[in-house]
Amino acid sequence: MKTQDTFKFAETHEWASIEDDGLAWIGISNHAQEALGDVMFFQAPKIGQLVKQGEAIAVIESVKAASDIHAPISGEIVALNEEMDAKPEAVNATPYTVWLFKIKPTSTESLVTDLNALMPLAQYEAGPGA
Repeated sequence: MKTQDTFKFAETHEWASIEDDGLAWIGISNHAQEALGDVMFFQAPKIGQLVKQGEAIAVIESVKAASDIHAPISGEIVALNEEMDAKPEAVNATPYTVWLFKIKPTSTESLVTDLNALMPLAQYEAGPGA
């Protein structure tokens, strides 16, 4: 997986990393995991589910609150991180290495458009949500 310096971030605190295989690995930002506190449960989207950028597609729960996870890009859910079933708290320790699910982009054109709507790390960290 690439480093968070190459990730693109949504205002809703999800990150997307486009890997060499063309899939987008999706996780939550350090800011999100700090705001949530100790993560206890992750309700994943379904494999094969078609998602649109910005759509609430999953839920992550902590001792403090439950929070929606939004799709940072449009596409199809093609993989889930099974570690999140057994150890959802892993996202607290390393939010930029623990991915939640993978999305196959709808098309190259839609991926470019979706990524342009997201922020690089420096902009995300400087923004109002950080």
